[in-house]
Amino acid sequence: MKSWTFFTNHSHVLFYLHFHPDMTMRDISVHVGITERAVQRIIKDLHDLGVLEVHKVGRKNSYTVHSEIPLRHRIESHRTVGDLLSFIKQA
Repeated sequence: MKSWTFFTNHSHVLFYLHFHPDMTMRDISVHVGITERAVQRIIKDLHDLGVLEVHKVGRKNSYTVHSEIPLRHRIESHRTVGDLLSFIKQA
């Protein structure tokens, strides 16, 4: 039997980057349970939307989440990324 969750892989990656902004893509992939390539695509999606800012620190990346961005679906568009993040405690 397949299992499902209430949050998408995009939100899981966002949660980890919010609470651990210096986490590597490899570490995120292990924690979320998806491939490193999927993490790369999700980070690109979040960056393209303006939710995530990527900072190069030496050979690594660090991430800043822009919590003022509204959520995308019309049902929750009256809420922001910050509202979602405040709902979730540190992962």
